[in-house]
Parts: sequence; C-alpha cells; structure tokens
Amino acid sequence: MRRKTRQIHVGNVAIGGDAPIAVQSMTTTYTRDVESTVAQIHRLQDVGCEIVRVAVPEMEDALVIGEIKKRISIPLVADIHYNPELGLEAIRQGVDKVRINPGNLLLGRKSMEKIVLAAKERGVAMRIGVNSGSIDALDKVAQMQRVQVRLRDDGTLERSDPAEARRIERENLAERMVTRALEYISWCEELDYHEIDVSLKSSTVLTAVEAYRRFSQRSDYPIHLGITEAGTLVTGSVKSALGLGLLLAEGIGDTLRVSLSAEPEEEIPVAFEILRSLELRNRGVTFVSCPSCGRVEIDVISVANEVEKRLSKVQTPIQVAVMGCVVNGPGESRDADVGLAGGKGKGVIFRKGQVVKTVPEDQFLDAVLKEVASLLPAAEASVVYPEGGIKEVAGTHRTRDEGMNLPILPRA
Repeated sequence: MRRKTRQIHVGNVAIGGDAPIAVQSMTTTYTRDVESTVAQIHRLQDVGCEIVRVAVPEMEDALVIGEIKKRISIPLVADIHYNPELGLEAIRQGVDKVRINPGNLLLGRKSMEKIVLAAKERGVAMRIGVNSGSIDALDKVAQMQRVQVRLRDDGTLERSDPAEARRIERENLAERMVTRALEYISWCEELDYHEIDVSLKSSTVLTAVEAYRRFSQRSDYPIHLGITEAGTLVTGSVKSALGLGLLLAEGIGDTLRVSLSAEPEEEIPVAFEILRSLELRNRGVTFVSCPSCGRVEIDVISVANEVEKRLSKVQTPIQVAVMGCVVNGPGESRDADVGLAGGKGKGVIFRKGQVVKTVPEDQFLDAVLKEVASLLPAAEASVVYPEGGIKEVAGTHRTRDEGMNLPILPRA
C-alpha cells in the first residue's frame, strides 16, 4: 500500500495523495542562457519529464525565469542556495516552486520566513531539501573501517564490528536529517504555509533510505525521493534503482529524480523504468530483450539498443520484445505487443501474440518499428516510423560458424 500523504500542487501537477508519482529532472545549462535552457527543457518534455528544476546561483539567472516559463509547458522549479533574494525574485518571476535548503540560507530562519510569505502570497510550492552533507555529516561513511582487536583483562580478544559502527553512525545521521527537516516544516506551519514537500538525500544509499523511512513515520508531507550525486549512467542508475526501489516498494515517495552524471534526458527513462518495474506507473515502452549468449545468431545487442533508442519518446504504454534465440525468443515475443524472435539471419515478427511475417536480418529495424507504430496514436507513430520507412540497418551478421561479420549493407 502506498503511504497516504497530503496533496500539494506544483503548477498543474499534483504531488502526494492519490496523484501518480511524478518524475523530475534538472537542467545542466546556465539558466541565464534562455535559448539553451528552453531547448533542454523541451528535450526533457519529449522523453516524459513532468517537472523541471533550474539552478539559480545568481540574480542574472533569477531574472530570466519569467521568459523561460512562457516557453515551456511543464512546471518550473527554482533551485536556491545562500541568497534569499534569489528565491524572492524567482517567485516574482512566476516560478511554480522553489527548492531551498534552509540550513544554508544567509540569516537562516529570517530569510526562510521571507521566502515562505512570498510563496504563500503567490500560491507557490516549496521543496525543503536536507542533504546529509549539509548538516555537518562526518566523512567516515566513505572510509574503510578496519577491524580492531584488543586484549581484555581476562586474556580474551575483543574484535570491533565495523558494520555495526557504520549502522549506528548511519542511524544517527538519518535522525539528525529528519529532526532538521521537521524543524524547518514547523517554521512554515507557524506562518500557516503548507504547500511543502521534503527531500532527505544522501549519496550513500542506506543513509537516504533510513532518513526517508524515519521521516515517513513522523510526517504526512509529500516526499521527493532521490539519491544525490549517485554517479555515472551505470553506477547512478544502479544506486538509484536500489535506494528508490526499496522505498517505493514500501509505499514511500510521491515524486522522484534519478540523479546521474549524464545528460538529464537520460535520467527520465531510468526513473520510469523503476516505476514500471514496481507497477507504479504504466507509461511508455516496457522493453524486453535477451542477453547475448552463445545460442544467439543475430546481433541482438545492437538491434535491441537501436529499437529502444527510437522508442524513447513514446508515452503510450506498450511492451516490445527483441529476442535472439529459439529457447526463450518465441515465448517472450508472443507475450509482447510487438516482438521479434530472430535467428540464423532472419526473424519472426509477432503482433499481439500472432505471427505477422518473417523478415531477413537487414529488415529487423524497419519491421519492428512499423508494427509498433501501427499500435500508437498518429503523433507518436510518425516519430517512430516516418514516411518512407526505416532505411538504416542495425547490427551485424552473426553465425556460430563465422562469428561476427561485417555490418549488413542495405539491399539495392
């Protein structure tokens, strides 16, 4: 059961309550560069981003928020640190939400109260962000803790337990994070302001999980999930899937961001895949493909990657399978809305469990995308399968006798 929280609104997107878990990201452009920022937001919208955050480190960035807001159609969040005037200007510019860490605002509570009153007057939401690194966290978590041995008076040896020491330290840090978040919330409540959600992020998965669990037991404000500074595409995706997955499976979380050292457009598919895997959102392509192994007689890796890339903008729920052997291929392909079961230079195309046709390897891409497009609304179909069809070829020819050969050339 999903934990029931009070509901707030960020622009036209509901957060908490019975609303779907919303997926967010953050731009990497200099916000003052309006053209680049708007272009990146549009790319994020194309792959399903529902709320976008921009950095506002200086007044020059705050002053262009109004112009950016006019040119996008998803809610805009201003990320504010240190200078409260940046938050006040962002609110004047019409931002939908401000994200602040009250612990690093100059003049602390006094500055926080100014922003709260301005947000309350304009109907602007606020995310209170508490990061483990911002509340004086010791850096011991990242250090190797060695087993220590000492001789007791009775002559026996006593060994330390580094895992237990880390657990105690993690719990203490998580408790401090939660206590601080609840204190900040109380400042807002004293001003009769409640349009708040809260994040308690850490780059250490278990610390973040512990903090979110504790907060969810003591407050009904919506929770924004994230593992901060999670890492590159692979490490960040794994850490985020593990941490966010644990919490979401327990019913904790109302909105999330997967933070990656990658283009922000790469964060959105990972976030939706986490939600789809837990059956919390049914949006976009559920993609099934087999690992390449010694049974496979097509270049399933290249074909699968190319198909998935070309379906990245699809928002209609649909399942697509790309399989490369006779063991699991036919079954998985029949179960999908559109499936390919390939082998020995040719492949069978399935649509809703029925065999549509058999095609040679150089037509895999065209055949799969054409069938997918036939199941999509017209706007999405034209992106997936443009007029004139797919001319490119994915993959290389592969047989057990010949190995991997040269790329297939399109037929004349």
